[in-house]
Amino acid sequence: MEDPLDAASSRQLPMFILHPRTRLTLQRTVQACSGLLVACVVLVCVFTLSTHTGRTRTKLLVTSHLIDKPSVIDQNRLRPRDVFISVKTTSKFHHTRLPVILKTWYTLAPEEITFFTDQDDEELNAVLGDKLVPTPCPLDHSRHALVCKMQHEFNAFLSTNKKWFCHFDDDQYVNVPALLTKLEEFPVNLPWYLGKPSLDKPLEILDKDSPEFKRMSFWFATGGAGFCLSRSLTAKMSAFAGGRKFISVSEKLRLPDDVTMGYIVAMLADVELTQLDEFHSHLEPLRLVGNLRNQISFSYTVYPEDNNLLDVPGFSHNKDPTRFLSLHCYLFPGTSWCSSNSSL
Repeated sequence: MEDPLDAASSRQLPMFILHPRTRLTLQRTVQACSGLLVACVVLVCVFTLSTHTGRTRTKLLVTSHLIDKPSVIDQNRLRPRDVFISVKTTSKFHHTRLPVILKTWYTLAPEEITFFTDQDDEELNAVLGDKLVPTPCPLDHSRHALVCKMQHEFNAFLSTNKKWFCHFDDDQYVNVPALLTKLEEFPVNLPWYLGKPSLDKPLEILDKDSPEFKRMSFWFATGGAGFCLSRSLTAKMSAFAGGRKFISVSEKLRLPDDVTMGYIVAMLADVELTQLDEFHSHLEPLRLVGNLRNQISFSYTVYPEDNNLLDVPGFSHNKDPTRFLSLHCYLFPGTSWCSSNSSL
C-alpha cells in the first residue's frame, strides 16, 4: 500500500521540473545579469581610478607650482655676495687696527669686504688687492676726511648690483652670519635704514633753508656701531647723495658723516631709522653685552687709564687687547689658530 506522504511528494514533483526552453531562457537571463554586473563593477573601478589620477595630477601640479614659485622667505634669503660691506680706515691704522680684522672676521667674507682709506699701501695691497681703495681724502680725522670717504663708499655701492650697503669702522668686529640672518628679516625691495643711535632722543638741528630757521629733528645711526641701507633706499637717496652731493649736504649743514647720512635718509628720502639692538659701538659699556652669538657688531677702546672691552673668555689681554681674537674663537671655535697651543 502506498505511503500517503510519498504520494503527496510524487504529486508535487512536477512543479519543480522546468521545460527545456524555459531553462535555456533562464540561463541566458542569468548570464546577461552577470555580464551587466561585471560591467558595472568595471565602470566603478575605472571611474574611481580616473578620479584618483586626476586628484593626484592636480596635487602634483599644485606642488610643482609651489616649488617653482619662490616664497617671500626665499626672495629675502641672502648670500654674502648680496651685501656690500665697507670699512672706513686711515693709513695711520693700517698696521695697528687692520691686522686683527684681517685675521678674524674678514675671513668670513673676503670677497665682499672693501676697505676705504686715504693712502695706498703696498703691503696691504698685496693682501687685499682691489679690496683696498685709496681715496683722495685727507689723511686726518677731520669731518671733511670722514665725509669724503663716506662719499666714496656710497658711490662704490651704487656701481654694484648688490642688495645691501653696510658701513663699519676699522675698530669694529662684524659677525657676518648674524648680519645676513638679520638682514633677511627686511624685504630688500623696501627702503630700510638699519642701525643704532648713540643718542636717547632724535637730534635737533636748525633748518637753514627756512626763513625762521626752524628746528628739525631726526634719528641717525652712529657710524661707530655700523649701519645698513637697502638697495631700494639708496635708489631714493642717489639724487641727494650720489656723485659729490653727500659732501655738499655735509658742508652746507656742517654735519659729520653719520649724521649727514641720517639727515639725507630721514629728511630728504623720508625714511625713518629702524633701530637694531644687535649693533654695538664703543659709546656703550661693552662688558654688558651678552648673547654674543646673536649680536652683529662690536667695538672697543683701549686707553692706559680705562678700557671698554667685551667680557669674553679666551686669550690673555696681552695677546688680545681688543678681545676680537677671543670673540672670533668663541663664535667660530673651529678656526685653526684658536687652539691654545697655536701661536698668534
